Amino acid sequence: MTQQSRPATGPGATGGATGPSATGEATGPSAGPAPRRTLSPRPTGPLNVRESAQSWDAMYSSRDQVFSGAPNPVLVTEVSGLPPGQALDVGCGEGADAVWLARHGWQVTAVDISRVALRRAAAAATDLADRVAWARADLTATPPPADAFDLVSVQYFPLRHEPDHTALRNLLRAVALGGTLLFVSHDLSGLAPRPEDGFDPADYYQPDDMAQLLGPDWTIQSNETRARTTPPPAGTHHTHDTVLRARRVR
Repeated sequence: MTQQSRPATGPGATGGATGPSATGEATGPSAGPAPRRTLSPRPTGPLNVRESAQSWDAMYSSRDQVFSGAPNPVLVTEVSGLPPGQALDVGCGEGADAVWLARHGWQVTAVDISRVALRRAAAAATDLADRVAWARADLTATPPPADAFDLVSVQYFPLRHEPDHTALRNLLRAVALGGTLLFVSHDLSGLAPRPEDGFDPADYYQPDDMAQLLGPDWTIQSNETRARTTPPPAGTHHTHDTVLRARRVR
């Protein structure tokens, strides 16, 4: 793949940091020395996410490297001008975004459900042990700490719609005053339903869904569809991304 974008219909089609089996534990050799934001376990959530965790582990185990190792271009474009602080990387995968952030001065909490991905990410970033905490957690059941992060980055993370938007609202609450939310997804026009797999892209939040939940505490800086600046991930036809960037102002 040309970037860290997740497969649009990944195993179980439920996406990165999800699953009742997640305990919020640190994972890998870089989980330790520096003071960082931590996640508190709350073991609730849909019963089928354990299978999703196993599916993501199987997907990562099937290849020595799934993604390119390069950070997502939208992240680089949107974050380059921000002063570094505390960052939450949601569904970090093999860690390219977290590594890029850490090398640019950020203190990063990088979260995913796949132990395989997290171990791979940590092993490739041992020199950043004091800047990145790799954590296995289900962010639909283990809310991140509120008001804790200067950047919450959600890159191609398949998050299913919920009637009360609990997981989504928890991500919003994690952004500190003055902090930035960056939510990026594949444009729906490049995603086709796959009823045989039980996958419908309309079941998942898009940046505009999140934009509609933002109230007067937020300033929307960007909410648009953009042509991708890199080739689509292998085996896909993604030509455009949808991007939401917002700043919490109170």
